[in-house]
Amino acid sequence: MALTKTPICDFGKKADHFELKSIEDKIVSLNDIKGEKGTLIMFICNHCPYVKAVIKEIVSDCKELEKEGVRSVAIMSNDTMNYPDDSFDKMIDFSNDNNFNFPYLIDETQSIAKKYDAVCTPDFFGYNNNLELQYRGRIRELKNLEPVQGGESDLLKAMKMIAKSGQGPKDQLPSMGCNIKWFKN
Repeated sequence: MALTKTPICDFGKKADHFELKSIEDKIVSLNDIKGEKGTLIMFICNHCPYVKAVIKEIVSDCKELEKEGVRSVAIMSNDTMNYPDDSFDKMIDFSNDNNFNFPYLIDETQSIAKKYDAVCTPDFFGYNNNLELQYRGRIRELKNLEPVQGGESDLLKAMKMIAKSGQGPKDQLPSMGCNIKWFKN
């Protein structure tokens, strides 16, 4: 587990198209999940302690954001051969155990994670209604893998702002988590 931080938001960068298999065994595309006022694309996995520390808040934030016209999707891009806890079957379990209210997709070739320049889990990409990147930050501060509570998460505040104005906050704190588990060549 190498602690990795996300880079600074590349404001305005367009979302890359994808078509990936969901845990419901359906192909889901970017167009299928695009929200009326915004779209949140998250790179997560099942085994990462950083994801586990915030997964309940991710789910509750996504429920709240749906009321704001923002739709969400989670993508799992890790090497499942060397990290079997991230297997497709375990993705189904993780989604069910945490009551996901958004599609959970597998990026078996890791091509989508590479297109998005995803670096860690969790890695959040918040887009406006034109699919222009406006947020690449954290959900909230963590200390010793425990969320530091106090009001709405950074992610929720940023995505609500994007839903209302089309613009994300200028100051963003990076998300931190385990590095994406890339295939070994």
